[in-house]
Amino acid sequence: MSNNLDELWSEALARLEAEMPESSFNAWMRATKPIGVYNGTFYVAIRDGFAREWVQARYATDMTRILAQMTGKHYNIHFDTEDAISEEIKQSAVTDLVSDTIVQPGPVSDSDELSPGILNPRYTFHTFVVGNSNRFAHAAALAVAEAPARAYNPLFLYGGVGLGKTHLMQAIGHYVLEKGTAEKVVYVSSEKFTNDLINAIGRKSMGDFRNQYRNVDVLLIDDIQFVAGKESTQEEFFHTFNALYEADKQIIISSDRPPKEIPTLEERLRSRFEWGLITDIQPPDFETRIAILKRKADSENLPVPSAVLEFLADQIDSNIRELEGALNRVVAFASLNGRPIDLEITQQALAGLIKPQRPKTISIATIQQIVSDYYGIKVHEMKGKKRTRAITFPRQVAMYIARELTESSLPKIGDEFGKRDHTTVLHACDKIERERKENPELQEAIEEITRQLKEL
Repeated sequence: MSNNLDELWSEALARLEAEMPESSFNAWMRATKPIGVYNGTFYVAIRDGFAREWVQARYATDMTRILAQMTGKHYNIHFDTEDAISEEIKQSAVTDLVSDTIVQPGPVSDSDELSPGILNPRYTFHTFVVGNSNRFAHAAALAVAEAPARAYNPLFLYGGVGLGKTHLMQAIGHYVLEKGTAEKVVYVSSEKFTNDLINAIGRKSMGDFRNQYRNVDVLLIDDIQFVAGKESTQEEFFHTFNALYEADKQIIISSDRPPKEIPTLEERLRSRFEWGLITDIQPPDFETRIAILKRKADSENLPVPSAVLEFLADQIDSNIRELEGALNRVVAFASLNGRPIDLEITQQALAGLIKPQRPKTISIATIQQIVSDYYGIKVHEMKGKKRTRAITFPRQVAMYIARELTESSLPKIGDEFGKRDHTTVLHACDKIERERKENPELQEAIEEITRQLKEL
């Protein structure tokens, strides 16, 4: 490896060390080793896999800034264990980055301030775990990647924090670059777009700004909800959208809610967001959560027993980010204590973060109300004598969920549903159990109703 690269990284570390506590620097950064630059990403090897996300989240931005000051270039920093960095990257990475004289600290150039976000190497279709909660969004994203600007344009992905929107967006970017169906892909958050606009106005360089965002093949813009209420940003993005759309360029947008629910979003933008395909991503179900944890453990060669994965999947059901964060915490806790990963160490590591086990307190009346609301009927109709499918099917679903989530006997459940016989309840439960295995919509409905009940 070139001494040039080692010298550059050594100097960058020295500058970082001056900005942070010595103990933290020694624990996390001192042993890092530069690999080189590949496709705009500066790869750095770290010693412990469990610390990767911690180091990435806390120090990548600082190192990007320091390297920009030293070289005048904007590098995306990616930390990983040396074994996890592919041989292709190691062999192809550029190691001769700067001249013999290291540039002294100074301001970042205007062009660097406009640099878009770099795609995360881990966010590909291959690493995306598909389940019932995200299957349609994944299919839509793949269709867009295979035929940019011809399948769905724009593609609008929405869902809660940490559910995989950014992963899918960047997977599209990786795919089109690898297949050669796009030459220039720009990924940016709406906040970065706004900041770049403000800087461009201040520097009187709107031409550069517009060239940066309109001269692209694929534009990926994350968290578009943050442009709400920002008139100048919405005005500029409106014209950027039109320029790209009219040039048959692909636009992918993400948000935490659908366009119609973004407050103070201009109607002309809202209508354009609805021109293509709008699809949501829901929280992952239990099986998908286990698959996500297993994929992460396998990819990082972590010896995590199945019982621990199942425990984590049962306890952390909000989003993928928290789920993977919990696994990182367990692995780090076990490593620092010199203990194998098992249920006992897992419970210790997550003490205070997981909800204590409580007996089920969900009532049949609550189940009836939630199911009735979900299917748009009245509770008294569910408990009444009507036998139309619009009433009997929700009634059967409610009976099934009552048996699953309460300790009530079949006769008790039947009594709560208009004094029906226990055999009626048994028939309903058997019917729903069979149908949910064959009907994805029913499976999704039961999961959503169960989620609502458990959140009460």
